[in-house]
Order: sequence, then structure tokens, then C-alpha cells
Amino acid sequence: MKFYPLQFEPILKERIWGGEKLKTVLHKPITSKITGESWELSTVDGDVSVVANGEWKGKLLTTLINECPKEILGTVVHARFGKQFPLLFKYLDAREDLSIQVHPNDELAKKRHNSFGKTEMWYIMQADDNARIIVGFKEKSDANNYLENLKNKTLLSILDDVKVKSGDVFFLEAGTVHAIGAGLVVAEIQQTSDITYRLYDFDRVDDSGNTRELHVDLALEAINYNTIETKKEYTKNENVSNEVVDCPYFTTNFLPLNGEITVSKSGKTFTVYMCLEGAFEIDFDNSKSEYKKGDTVLIPAAMNTLILNGKASILEIYIS
Repeated sequence: MKFYPLQFEPILKERIWGGEKLKTVLHKPITSKITGESWELSTVDGDVSVVANGEWKGKLLTTLINECPKEILGTVVHARFGKQFPLLFKYLDAREDLSIQVHPNDELAKKRHNSFGKTEMWYIMQADDNARIIVGFKEKSDANNYLENLKNKTLLSILDDVKVKSGDVFFLEAGTVHAIGAGLVVAEIQQTSDITYRLYDFDRVDDSGNTRELHVDLALEAINYNTIETKKEYTKNENVSNEVVDCPYFTTNFLPLNGEITVSKSGKTFTVYMCLEGAFEIDFDNSKSEYKKGDTVLIPAAMNTLILNGKASILEIYIS
């Protein structure tokens, strides 16, 4: 088979907290005024990405992986995960605060849901003035203190509130209590999991007057009650991969592209590029493909050498 850079149809999700920036900022084909998420690359049950370009247009990502697991995933990824695609890539638009939530780790998620856990990272693409996120506890806490503040509607008083700006990165290990705040567009990289325990939703109701389900008891065992450093500092040297996050689940680099570079791959892992700003093209096997802000592209592991050319800020993600 002839491999090439793969793009996928965005899977658009309406959310009570969503808005229209996925269209106005990232040019996604949304029609709703409350679109909160664009799933760019997913194999979550019921939300499997469909190829949008080239010879394999219309095929499911899971079908390609089943047919060519080592060529798509890479030898190391295939040995570790079989034919599972281990990551989920999203863009999010928070017109309002997201719920305060937590995700279980691998052990708990396997036991309860037969799922991966959910460690994730956020890259802040756009931030309104005074936008902020909630990440972890201000001081070491425990289940009783958490439950008491939840009951008294004072949970926010014990959680850490951090102002953010474009370019900030946060790494959230499973167990970190968190919420994306209003006025943010975020690129999110996470384990393939849709398991979320919602702790508090600001007493919001939908158009029918219904509140969303909370998962207070499930969350008790999942929460890390320690204080956690989540913000990641990183360099921004041009035309090289600047490491931002390196964890057991993924490695993410920041690549400020200015001109042309050659990228060599080992065949051990797939690579994903998320275009944060600007535009660039990929030249592979005498064929060129173009990408702009908001695009996400999967480079199959079988593509050994490619040329990137343009002026863009790019996230480069793979599994070590």
C-alpha cells in the first residue's frame, strides 16, 4: 500500500458550555452556536474518525489499523497496544466554564470501565482577557475536606485558579481535578478515553431545565488530593522539535517552522501534527499536501522521510 499524510473529518460535539470559535478561529464546519469540541483523531467507540483525503477517503481509522497495524501505528506502538490507537486529539471552545471534573488512572479505568485512563495536556491557542483554568488543590486536601466543600458549594475556594494566555501548556495526570475556564480555545491531547467524573457543574441547567449528572462517589477514589505542578515551560527554537511533555503515554514537541526542514522517522511510531498558527506543507514521495491553522494530520509510521515547508507553529506528537 502507498502511505500518505492522513486527515480526518472532524467529529463535532455540541456542549452546554460551547460556542462558535471553532468556526471563527479554527474554520471548522460548525452550524451550532454551542459547539464545544472538534474531535480530530479518535477511535472511541461510536466516534471513530473517517479519512477525509486521498485514496483512503471514507475509510475508518480502525479499518486502516486492522489492515496495516505496524505501518500505521509503528512497531513499538503495535507491540505495546496491539491494534488500538492509544490517543485522542481534540480542539475545544469554552464559551462558558466547563464542569469541574476528574479522570481515573489506567488501573481504576480498567477495573471499572475496561478502558484506558485519561492523562492529558492542554495547549492554549486563544485566551480572552482574564481567562483562567482550574487545576488541582491550593493545599493538600483529602476526601472529607473535598466532600464538605462540595456540600457547602465552596469547592472553588480550595481549588487552584490559574490565569492563562496563548501559548501556555498544562499537563494533567489522571486524578487531577480540573476545569477549562470560559474564553479559551484549547488543543487537547489525551489517552483514548471518554471517561469523565463530573464533580460540580455550577448548578447549570439545559434548555429543558435539566442538570447534568454528577459522579461524586465515583470520583472519590480517582482524585489526587496532593498539590500538583501542571504548567510546562518550554523553549521555542526555530525549525527544531522543542520538548514540551514527555510522559509514558505521549511525547509532545513544539515546532516553530520557518522555511524547510527534513524529518526522518524510524518506523517505531506514528506522528501527529496539529497546526496552531500559520500554514505549512508536507512533501512526501513527490507529492505535496497543505495545512493551515486548526488542521490535524496523522503521519503513518511507514512514512520514513518527509519535508516540512512553511511558516507555522506546530505541535508534534508521538509515542516514545
